[in-house]
This record gives sequence, structure tokens and C-alpha cells, in this order.
Amino acid sequence: MSAPPPLPPGQRETEDFPRFGLTPFAVRFPTTVDAISLQVSGDVQTPLDAGPALASLSRVEQQSDFHCVTTWTRRGLPWGGVRFADFYREVVVPLAGAAPEASFVVLRGQDGARTSLPLEDLLAPDVLLADRLFGQPLSIEHGAPLRLVAPAHYGYKSVKHLNRVEFWRSGANYRPFGLRFMVHPRARVAHEERGQWVPGWLLRHLYRPLIRPTVARFEQAMRQRLQSSGAGEPGERS
Repeated sequence: MSAPPPLPPGQRETEDFPRFGLTPFAVRFPTTVDAISLQVSGDVQTPLDAGPALASLSRVEQQSDFHCVTTWTRRGLPWGGVRFADFYREVVVPLAGAAPEASFVVLRGQDGARTSLPLEDLLAPDVLLADRLFGQPLSIEHGAPLRLVAPAHYGYKSVKHLNRVEFWRSGANYRPFGLRFMVHPRARVAHEERGQWVPGWLLRHLYRPLIRPTVARFEQAMRQRLQSSGAGEPGERS
């Protein structure tokens, strides 16, 4: 068996795949996990809910590494879903009528998370609209009912609980969530684009001490949700 490829610059492998993110999102959860709704809007002729159309697209399964910007990496996660490229070419273009010049894409989650990526990055063949992980429907921890999976980018681009995709000609009116220096327009792992204006190697050292307390905060919030809503609810656990 051949050895796995080396980790990207500054990353460290972990066996865990924790619920993780900016701490305000520890207590933010999706409102709907049993049905997929994906609103398409922006510079399009016909805004629509593309959720039902996703079921008609060819499904794929792939194993991808997940690289958190705070320097941890979980290798070989088995995702299932549809390619973003198929969604764009078979749903967005013919049904929504996205403008050809609409190359700035905003992705939003039910929990209020938002990010952006150039359309050209989203059309890479390994970018998925994923609804399954480890052969099971996504749990709340990992983005139920639908999330983006963009393996070449840091995890903050892979929005969980995805429910809206906006196609714009320009990103002039877009404002990222959080501090600007922490958000890169592309966040490509191979280029260590962890943020803006601050070298990626320096951000490594700023982020690493935050991993354990962040994991603990998210785990605590999940436990509190389970205690208040009942552990048997669909999608609550992996």
C-alpha cells in the first residue's frame, strides 16, 4: 500500500472529526434537518428552490481530507452527494438562468454562517453538495441536511447546513463573517491562504491554542441541545 500524500503546510493529522467553527456558532443550529431546501438567487433570471432538483442529479461518493484553518486535518472522510459542477450546469444555468458573468458565489447556512468562493473553484470535480458521511445521512454536528465539501480549501469554506447559494457579478456588496484578516477570498490549502494580510505560518501559531477550548465549547453546546431536545431526534448524532 502506498503511503498517503504529505499533509499541506502547517497541518497536523487527527483521528477526530469534531463539530467546529467560530465560537458564536456553537449554539446555532439548523431549523430543518429532515428536508433539503436550497435557494438559488442573485444575478439570476428566476430565483428558485433547487432542493427537489438535486434528487435528479447523479450521485457520487468520494474520500476527501478535511483541513481546518486552525491546523488540524482529518484524512479520508467518505462523503456522498452531488457535484457542485453538475448542480451548476444542470440546475442553475438552465432553470435559474444565472448570468454568465455571475462568477462570485455566496454560500449561506441555516445557522447564519456565510462564505464566498469564485465559481471557478466551486466547479472543481471534487467539490460536493454533500448529504451523507460514513454512509449515513449527515448529522447536525457535520452539517445536516446539506453542506458544501471543498477539499482544496480550508474548512471554513465548506458551509454546513447549506440552504442558499447566490450567484453575483461582483462581490462588492458582500461582507464576510468575522474579522477580515481571518477570511481569505479563496482559502486554498496548498497555498496556505489561511487569511489576509497575515502570513499563513503566523496564523498557525495564533490558531493552534484555540483548538481544544473551541472543541470543548462546541461539545458542550451539543450536549445541552441533546439534553433539552431529546437524544433520539433524527440527525442529532453521527
